[in-house]
Amino acid sequence: MNKNEGRKLRIAWGITGAGHFIKDSYSVMRQLKEEGHSITTFMSRAGEEVARMYGLFDKTPGISDGSYLNEIYLDSSQGFSFPKIGRFNVGRYDLLVVSPATSNTVAKIVHGIADTLVTNCAAQAMKSGTPVLIVPVDCENSVISEMPYTIDRSKCRSCETCEPRENCPNEAITDQIDLLKCQGCGACVSLCEFGAISGGSPVSLKIRKVDSRNTKLLAEMEGVSVLREPKEILDKIHNWYHQ
Repeated sequence: MNKNEGRKLRIAWGITGAGHFIKDSYSVMRQLKEEGHSITTFMSRAGEEVARMYGLFDKTPGISDGSYLNEIYLDSSQGFSFPKIGRFNVGRYDLLVVSPATSNTVAKIVHGIADTLVTNCAAQAMKSGTPVLIVPVDCENSVISEMPYTIDRSKCRSCETCEPRENCPNEAITDQIDLLKCQGCGACVSLCEFGAISGGSPVSLKIRKVDSRNTKLLAEMEGVSVLREPKEILDKIHNWYHQ
């Protein structure tokens, strides 16, 4: 029996504001939770907003249930000193995962800027020798991202009585969808008889050279492993068990 077999990890997981990879990231988090690992979720302000848009925020307590080392910490409620980051300095976590990691987050980490909850996690993890796994959204020359809920104006009939608008529990619908109010429940999709509302539509995005360059610099940083997609996190952890 190898020394790591059967050991459960104490994972810190940072979520930043990208729609790309966010659903896959949650899927991997759930699997690791089912395997018995503890997960503390650290969420940036943009990460919180995007998780709500995609209907994932309310599912977070199913992964981080609030018990010790399974808490949820939001950038919006942590103040400017981010006191919980001190856990990295005293060895409370075996691993930091940042997935999805926006180009903004990657740029800050590469240039030593730690002014958000998640970038502070990365800085303190690296200072304390805690391994860091990062899944940037901007790795390739282009990516296929998934759109949140939106209204197709070519299909919308501007009905005087708009069923999606009248029945939206968060009052997020006017002549468009206010994504800062939308909770991603998807109830509006079936309520529009003209099929004007949809979510999850793919969109192709070109990656800027500066973002691609920063991702390469990130991979050169000590203690950091850059992965191409969230499922590689599972491979990395499972391989670790067999070392």
